[in-house]
Parts: sequence; structure tokens; C-alpha cells
Amino acid sequence: MTSIFPGMNPYLEHPDLFPGLHHLLISEIARFLSPQLRPKYRVAVEVRTYETIDDSSLLVGIPDVIVKSRKNISETKNTKVAVATPAPKSVTVTVPMPINIKEGYLEVKEVGTEKLITTIEILSPTNKRSGKGREAYQENRQQVLGSRSNLVEIDLLRKGEPMPMFGDNIESDYRILVCRGNRRPQADLYAFNIQDIIPAFSLPLRAGDSEPVIDLKALLNQVYEIYDYDLVIDYSQEPVPALAKADAAWIDELLRDKRLR
Repeated sequence: MTSIFPGMNPYLEHPDLFPGLHHLLISEIARFLSPQLRPKYRVAVEVRTYETIDDSSLLVGIPDVIVKSRKNISETKNTKVAVATPAPKSVTVTVPMPINIKEGYLEVKEVGTEKLITTIEILSPTNKRSGKGREAYQENRQQVLGSRSNLVEIDLLRKGEPMPMFGDNIESDYRILVCRGNRRPQADLYAFNIQDIIPAFSLPLRAGDSEPVIDLKALLNQVYEIYDYDLVIDYSQEPVPALAKADAAWIDELLRDKRLR
């Protein structure tokens, strides 16, 4: 079953689903580009690794303890016998655990010289909130932006802090940034919302080269169909993260029209 949404399927942003989608979409983009780039270029899947705190343990939980107040002294017998206070019982807590995070991204390299031509990134949830994930990503981002290579940055997550850029007063659910090395600091921003079709864009290469057009919506649909996301998404529930009121009404009408609610 294909996705019924004209653009990004917001149900795929669920924390349990997006990490897998991130990996599969990276692989699908690489599979799509490889035959179009050869023999001059090749596309490689790279991995960025960093250590952070397990998301599930960011909040150290201590169960509520009922504190019983002592009885008023007037309610007790007047006695000088000392009564030992019961020893406190242990409670279960959660401690933060360091874990290794691996995030995939793509590099288009020139065959023979291995010179980096273009980096393709799909933002993850950890890239869009403060912490090691954002720091590690921004360090890689600054290295690319400080070179002459190109950057494609795909943001398919409504939640979190967008990546910094100047002169952008557009508020949108999703973004695709195409930043050509020979045009910086200017770049092309494709901003779109949940009800919009995902815009296609050209992959920047060397000047004068034929540039493949990436139809991200078509690639997302292929991932959705091949890996049977319709079997794991419950469309009777609301997506996570929550939608704006107008978008929730639009999606409800769409799902009812498709008899998925």
C-alpha cells in the first residue's frame, strides 16, 4: 500500500519509526543516485558516531514517596520510651546511560581523486535538540560549509530547532536546503508544510555536469511500500508529535475519505 499523503507522512516522524526511516531513505537515495553518477562520481554511505545519554534516561525518575507526618504529641501517650524510626526502604531510580549513536549520511566523491563533491544529510531528532547530537552534526556542517563542496540538508521533522541560516523568516514544517559551494553564502531553501507536495531538487555537482533530480516524495513512497509501513502505522490514532489544529482537521478528513478512520 502506498502512502496516501501528498507530501511527508507525519506518522513516519514517530520516535519509534523515524530512526529506521532515516537509515532506509539514506540507502534509497544512494541506490537511486549511483547509476546516474557513474563513472565520474560515486556515492558512499558514511557514518557519524558520537556518545550521548540514552534518550529514555534523560529524565532521572524517582517514584513518588508518600511522606506520613508524625502524630501530634498531644495525641500520643506521655512516655519517655524511645521508639526507633523504621529504616527507609529503597526506591527504584533510573540513571543516565552513555550510548553510542551512529548516524548515516551520503558523500558524493570524484572517482580517482576521492575529492568530496557533495554531502547529503537527513536530519535526525538528536540533530534538532541541544546536546551531543546537534554539536556533532553542526561540527560536520561547518566543515562542509567552510569548504568548496556542496551541501544538501533534508529536514523531515516538525519537532525541534531548525538549523541556523540568515535571512530566513519563513516558518515551515519541513525544509530542504541546497547549498552550492560556488554560491555561498547564498543557498536555495525549499520550505514546505504538511499539506504540500515535497519539492524535487537538483543534486549539485561540479559546474557544467548534468545534475540528477531527486524526487524525494517518490523515494519516500518506495521506502513506505517496500518496508510495509502501512502494517505498523495505526491511522486511527493521532500522529506523534501532535499536529496543529488545522492540519489535524485536514488529516482527519483525508483519512476518513480513504476509509482509514
